[in-house]
Amino acid sequence: MNSSPVQQALRVFLVEDSIPVRQRMAALLGAIDGVEIIGEAEEPGAALAGIDATGADVVVMDLRLIGGTSMELLQSLARRISRVTIIVLTNHSGTWFRQACIAAGAQYFFDKTSEFDLACRTITRIAHERCVRGLNDSTR
Repeated sequence: MNSSPVQQALRVFLVEDSIPVRQRMAALLGAIDGVEIIGEAEEPGAALAGIDATGADVVVMDLRLIGGTSMELLQSLARRISRVTIIVLTNHSGTWFRQACIAAGAQYFFDKTSEFDLACRTITRIAHERCVRGLNDSTR
């Protein structure tokens, strides 16, 4: 009998307007040990509903979305009592965008074209920290 606790995966919700990009992100991020892609959306309303319904731990979002602005979504997520880790992963990587997203509540900001591997490493670290924290909590 295995008495070690089963660790829950880091639940990641993807918000990206491009279906092929979203599928690639889901495949790459979902392959990270300890990560589960629990939902996807291409517009802010569906994203908010999906994030609420799934209890996501992390939201990976683009700045360009269908039917609304991602800044409104970002601000809505940042104001919530039940906080999620917000990672902006976008092609709009200028200094102004980076500063605006961090000021609005994003914890991380990455350029899709040059920092995708760094984003993956960050999600891996977050999943690992969650696992270690869970193990520490279960031994108390």
